[in-house]
Amino acid sequence: MRTTQQMSITLPLELARMVKSKVEAGGYASESEVIREGLRALQERDAVVERWLQNDVGPTIDRYRAGPTRGASLDEAFGRLTAKMTADADKAR
Repeated sequence: MRTTQQMSITLPLELARMVKSKVEAGGYASESEVIREGLRALQERDAVVERWLQNDVGPTIDRYRAGPTRGASLDEAFGRLTAKMTADADKAR
């Protein structure tokens, strides 16, 4: 049983040049490998977004719906976000 399927795709010239350049530089053996790697990266990104939605966004919405008056004001939320971004930037240094 085959585990692959041959496809024909059309890319904008800029992307086609990028794919060919990756192969010519020796990082990949074929154009198919470049496309597969890109699709794996897209798959991983989608998985990260899905985990974020399930683990962070969903529970936050549920908590808000359970007690909307306990929500933070826009200024308070922005202040928390700014503080977190500053702390993350300090950690990265």
